[in-house]
Amino acid sequence: MGAPCHVRTRTRSLRHAVRRVQGSLNRADWNRLAEILIEHSPQGVDTRCLAYYTPLGQGAEEFDDLHVRAGRLADAKVLYDHPDEDFWTPSNLWAQDRSWVLCTDYDLWATKVAGPAPLVEALLDDGEIEAVRLP
Repeated sequence: MGAPCHVRTRTRSLRHAVRRVQGSLNRADWNRLAEILIEHSPQGVDTRCLAYYTPLGQGAEEFDDLHVRAGRLADAKVLYDHPDEDFWTPSNLWAQDRSWVLCTDYDLWATKVAGPAPLVEALLDDGEIEAVRLP
């Protein structure tokens, strides 16, 4: 696995600034990240994935009702508007085969991605995603 990289969330408009809060990517970055993951996943759109939503995103005070969803990478974009998640992107998304993982930190405006070197390089080279390599 290549060295992880750090994808920073950018706010593109006041509307996104109001709707998006810390711990979640904005729609454009989430969609672009999904496209890059599809391009660099062995099964492409059919890659089986798991998505975890932190209870902190819902203002939860107890952590007994965890939100983990399973599906195909092709469906990742619709997670942005999932009615049960109040406009949050998943805190963690990972390929079932564990070839890559992403983690959006609740306390920071950033998402970390770890995976094969070609995936990390694609993120670092992408003109739409703001990414830096982590040491």
